[in-house]
Amino acid sequence: MQNFTIHTGVVATMDRANVDTDQIIPKQFLKRIERTGFGQFLFFDWRFMDDGTTPNPEFELNRIDVKGASVLVTRKNFGNGSSREHAVWALDDYGFRVVLAPSFADIFFNNCFKNGILPIQLSEEDIEEIFQRTAANSPYQLTVNLEDQTITDGQGFDRKFEVDASRRNNMLKGLDDIAQTLQSEQKITDYENARTW
Repeated sequence: MQNFTIHTGVVATMDRANVDTDQIIPKQFLKRIERTGFGQFLFFDWRFMDDGTTPNPEFELNRIDVKGASVLVTRKNFGNGSSREHAVWALDDYGFRVVLAPSFADIFFNNCFKNGILPIQLSEEDIEEIFQRTAANSPYQLTVNLEDQTITDGQGFDRKFEVDASRRNNMLKGLDDIAQTLQSEQKITDYENARTW
């Protein structure tokens, strides 16, 4: 997976709480066997009108000022529902690198780290301030620095965030579960060679 050190990106705000994985990537699009190609279906039922092709002008991600956004800011309990990893794949394929929210569903939160998206939990007050700053300055950008665990906008917003040390290390180095295992490849090979069957 792609490593994450410092990322600066346009912010897209989604003023919705309890966004579940079926809203992030509806079930009818889970037939793909690759991890790619899901971005086109992200928030499908909200992004498009009933014909499935016309963009919904009312939907947040369809605004011209958030085109190419890579930082998603949303409300509490983001990613609840089923455990489908496809939800994170869709966000990643669409171009998001960071999701900020007051809280996340546990499985979704874990899946983000395993797939190179950084989920950051901030207070509801901080999230509200980002919403207000985005509304006043759109297109609005944030810089997320995983090395020193800060979020800044160059305009007075400067916050620290917490992340588990092991997860931080893996993201800084771009290590998913398989890459972590492969770091011990020689030890695994030595063990296998020493075994008598």
